[in-house]
Amino acid sequence: MADKHTIHRDHHHFGWDRSLPPVLEVEPGATVEFEVVDASGGQLNPSSTAEDVARIDFARVNPVTGPVYIKGARPGDVLEVEILDFGPLSWGWTASIPGFGLLADEFPQPYLKIWDLKKDYGEFAPGIRIPLRPFPGTIGVALAEPGNHSIVPPRQNGGNMDIRHLTRGSRLYLPVWVEGALFSVGDTHAAQGDGEVCGTAIEAPMTERLRRRRPRGSARILTGAVGRLKAGLHVPYYTSLKGPPGAGPGQRVGGG
Repeated sequence: MADKHTIHRDHHHFGWDRSLPPVLEVEPGATVEFEVVDASGGQLNPSSTAEDVARIDFARVNPVTGPVYIKGARPGDVLEVEILDFGPLSWGWTASIPGFGLLADEFPQPYLKIWDLKKDYGEFAPGIRIPLRPFPGTIGVALAEPGNHSIVPPRQNGGNMDIRHLTRGSRLYLPVWVEGALFSVGDTHAAQGDGEVCGTAIEAPMTERLRRRRPRGSARILTGAVGRLKAGLHVPYYTSLKGPPGAGPGQRVGGG
């Protein structure tokens, strides 16, 4: 169908940059599936060992798939992103990377755990099962400032927030800083605690989806959905500036 699209995993980037050409332009109401590369940028795989962890190139970590240009999105808008669903999982990894994370001083040597994620849990050790609650660790839009900005720290555009509650059915609100928003998503996690204490969660490649609606009049409604990781996000726009009579800043003025 014309209103459904897929962005493949090779369409990813490693920094927030408003000058990046969009890989896709969509009308509000379109559905987009995102294939997401794991946080290592493909440097680790199910056969990797701790020695591979020590050789990770940090210039290639946390790639995000995109960007997607949302027609009608303008600076001052607020983008609502609803997580709809996640696709099947296969494998993931958790690592202690030398010099990285809150435990770096206590665990100076590299460590790697490869997870089998084909069930609804991952087994850390015999009898220790971790329930899977997938979510995108990095999700955001382009910054207003020119240049290439690191994806690793979270910023006013969203970014690498690692909010474990952004699971199926949750919603996220992002300010729009540039024309078209230039939305990207990545760093998908199969599960995570309250933060990445060792520096990583259960990092896992997945797939996602985005849906949008056309803005209508002065209401500045932009709607859409980041859909199935294979994930899903549903996105109506909210007004942050002017809306119809009776609508204040940040108040919902329409959309599904």
